[in-house]
Amino acid sequence: MHTIIEPFRIKSVEPINFTTREQRIKILREAHNNLFLIDAEKVLIDLLTDSGTSAMSSNQWAGIMRGDESYAGSPSFYRFRDAVRDITGMPHIIPTHQGRAAEKILFSILGGEGKYFVSNTLFDTTRANIEMTGAEGIDMLCEEGKRLRVPAPFKGNMDTVALEKFIYEKGAENIPLCIITITNNSGGGQPVSMKNIKEVREICTEHNIPLFIDACRFAENSYFIKQRESGYADKSVKEIAQEIFSYADGCTMSAKKDAFANIGGFLAMHDQKLAQECRNLLIVTEGFPTYGGLAGRDLEAIAIGLEEVLHEDYLQYRIRSIEYLTNKLIDANVPVMQPAGGHAVYLDAREFLPHIPVEQYPAQALAGALYIEGGIRSVEIGSLMFGKTNGDGKLIPAAMELVRLAIPRRVYTQSHIDYVAEVIIEVYSKRQDIRGLKIIEEAPMLRHFTAKLQPVL
Repeated sequence: MHTIIEPFRIKSVEPINFTTREQRIKILREAHNNLFLIDAEKVLIDLLTDSGTSAMSSNQWAGIMRGDESYAGSPSFYRFRDAVRDITGMPHIIPTHQGRAAEKILFSILGGEGKYFVSNTLFDTTRANIEMTGAEGIDMLCEEGKRLRVPAPFKGNMDTVALEKFIYEKGAENIPLCIITITNNSGGGQPVSMKNIKEVREICTEHNIPLFIDACRFAENSYFIKQRESGYADKSVKEIAQEIFSYADGCTMSAKKDAFANIGGFLAMHDQKLAQECRNLLIVTEGFPTYGGLAGRDLEAIAIGLEEVLHEDYLQYRIRSIEYLTNKLIDANVPVMQPAGGHAVYLDAREFLPHIPVEQYPAQALAGALYIEGGIRSVEIGSLMFGKTNGDGKLIPAAMELVRLAIPRRVYTQSHIDYVAEVIIEVYSKRQDIRGLKIIEEAPMLRHFTAKLQPVL
């Protein structure tokens, strides 16, 4: 089999600023060991997120020039609306400036004290927007998803037994929404099977609970279904995506992921009454319903990106490139989530740094070590991001301690990825030198964005 090459040519480049190890030690110290607080120009390979960091195509840039900036009724909105409708089959399309704005609107209407939102796994801003209303977010990841280094085809699935049990315990009337995140970002970028989506749909229908899809990486999830699930090999990725959405009452999406856009998102749904409530709140917080906080040029870029992301040569390259880095790490015995996810590589910080107790945030410590060694910026997905404290102030740790290296779409080449592998392997060989961290300052919510930490002496 020939090497799978990038299905694009590079037309424009931007420089990478190189730093020395000594400089990076100082930079990280001044950033209080929080990589969110490091200036981007001081990062060599930026894998903090794949959100809004992708390279847009020449067609998208051409679409930006065509963007119409009319306040109401822009033709750019109608092209955007039709692109979303074509994939989701949902009639009510509401643009927002990004995915978390869609979540804020939706949960502000449906949330509240005594309510529960159930999911395979909620990501950070989704959970925060739920909790801001006084409601509670409940994760129900399948058992296979909890075994990091044991491969399984659909480790992002929802535990349907736990779902039914929870509904009977809490009452369907207290569960305004069930959410399936595809792919399961907090669960290692792992896909959800069509079978699981159907089963969740049946349970939701039985109990009259609406089902929404968190669709940030719907194309990647659809490609995994094509590759791994019986009965889908001969279907196009678009047909698979359309089937996924056919089982949902609505969806939220950050277009900064699988639409290749630098900004933008949307809400889509079938319920006309809920859509009207969402539009009313949109006008107050985002903008008129035909632009929703976005410029016309951004709506054009999203519409084009939604078509481009379904190209199977791109998706083959995308999934294979994540697998390429994962396999390099497996060969070096580095503890990494298996199998490879769709958009990122996830290091198992508990196994990587067994000498650092969870109370000292091993994943955050590992992320800092990767920056010092090679200027790579990653993100902690563990007890700094998701941990809570009990009444005695003791940490209730997250289920997993992960370091996510999210690969921006169409940005880095194979040599960049080879460099990333080399740095991780080098850090692994010196892992005993890494020390834990303690928090010295934190916000009451989403603390990982701004927290300040220092090494434990």
